[in-house]
Amino acid sequence: MIPPKANAEFVCAMEDVLELYHEPYDPLRPVVCFDEGTKQLLGETRTPLPMRPGERQRYDYEYERHGTCNLFMFGEPLRGWRHIDVTEHRTMIEYAHCMKELADVWYPEAECIRVVQDNLSTHKPAALYEAFPPEEAWRILKRLEFHYTPKHGSWLNIAEIELNVLSSQCLDRRIGDKDTLTSEVAAWETHRNQYAVSGSRWREKSSSPLIISRQRFAWATITSTNFTFWFSAGIRSSNRWEYVTTP
Repeated sequence: MIPPKANAEFVCAMEDVLELYHEPYDPLRPVVCFDEGTKQLLGETRTPLPMRPGERQRYDYEYERHGTCNLFMFGEPLRGWRHIDVTEHRTMIEYAHCMKELADVWYPEAECIRVVQDNLSTHKPAALYEAFPPEEAWRILKRLEFHYTPKHGSWLNIAEIELNVLSSQCLDRRIGDKDTLTSEVAAWETHRNQYAVSGSRWREKSSSPLIISRQRFAWATITSTNFTFWFSAGIRSSNRWEYVTTP
C-alpha cells in the first residue's frame, strides 16, 4: 500500500528503481531482481483418485504438514531469464550464498551487478560478512550494487511478480517434500526461460493515465512519472499510479 501522504523516502526509492529499469540492456552491468517466498509442504494422507473421462483428479480434504521451504528468485527482466533456489532456511547465510552464486555462477563476467530487492532484514551487505571471511565477502560485495524498493512498495520488484507467476502456474497444489518441489520448480524455470518470457518492458512515454489490454501483455502509465511499463502477472493500483499485468 502506498502511503496516503507525500513521502520523500518512498518517492526517492521509487524513482531510483524506475530509472534503473529504464536503462538500456548492458551485459556488463546487468539489472537483476531478487526476492524470496515460502512454500508449505503438504503430503497426502490418502492416495488421490486419478482422472477419468469426465472427472478431474480427486483429493481427500485431509493432508499432512511437512514443514516449509524457501524460494529464492533471481530474475533479469531484459534478458527474460530467471532462476530459483529452493532451501530449507531463509537466514542471512542463505542470502549471502545467493549473492555469491549470482556473482560467481550466473554473472562471472559482469563488472557490476545491479540488484533490485526489498527491505527484508536479511537483505543486507553485512550478510556476506556473516557467511564468509572478510576478504571473500568484499570480493563478492564490490561487484554488487544494491537498489531497494520503497517500503510498502515491494511490488515494484519484478522478482516478486515472477514469484506470483510461479505460484499460480506451478505451486497451486499440494507438494509433499523438498525434492519434488525442487524438481517441479526447475521444470517451470526451464520452460519459462526456454521461451524467454520477459517479466517487463520499459519505454518512455508522455500521456494521460491509460490502461490498454492486448492479448498476453497489458500497458499502464505511472501518473507521477513519464514511464510506461508492462508485466506478466497480477494487478496493482492507487490514486497516484497503477500497473496492470496478465497471466
